[in-house]
Amino acid sequence: MKWKIILSVLLAGILWIPAFAQVPGNAEDISPLLYGEKIPEIPVTAVDGSRHTITSVIDDKPSILLFYRGGWCPYCNTHLAEIQEIEEEIIELGYQIIAISPDSPENLNKSAGTHKLSYELYSDGDGSLSKAMGIVFKAPERNANRLLESSGGLNEGFLPVPSVFVVDTSGKIVFEYINPDYKTRIRAELLIAVLKVLKNDGE
Repeated sequence: MKWKIILSVLLAGILWIPAFAQVPGNAEDISPLLYGEKIPEIPVTAVDGSRHTITSVIDDKPSILLFYRGGWCPYCNTHLAEIQEIEEEIIELGYQIIAISPDSPENLNKSAGTHKLSYELYSDGDGSLSKAMGIVFKAPERNANRLLESSGGLNEGFLPVPSVFVVDTSGKIVFEYINPDYKTRIRAELLIAVLKVLKNDGE
């Protein structure tokens, strides 16, 4: 029996590691986590440099996890600002906003100040969380230097597909919006409509 248990553990490790390590070459080929799955216990870095698992960041509160490419992306900045405009309504519905990108804490601070963002920003510089969420692909070579610089030297050539996950207090995904076209984001009014439905349904 003991050897069977050991073999099962080893096989699980063999199957898990390649799935986590492989990064697709195109945004269209990502394999994100699905409705009903739970987000992983992976640390992210706050703007003050402190480390927290993403589940502890949720802090037993329904949350909107907004993954974006970085403060260098104008489409991301526009979307961050649009979400800021509906933050009060989101809070009234009982949710919090958590935005995550490969940007370093220093660059997150710059984004928060420039766009007057009052919700929390976290750094996933090496992409550990984004990879585990299944939303990462290999960045075009032309972006390599910019990604290294913006992440404080941690991003070695990946991009997250801009994504929005709504999770309940246990970290279970109850809604997601993921579009391989980085120019297309979920509109503020649609997100509010989704949150209202989830609230009425008791998530």
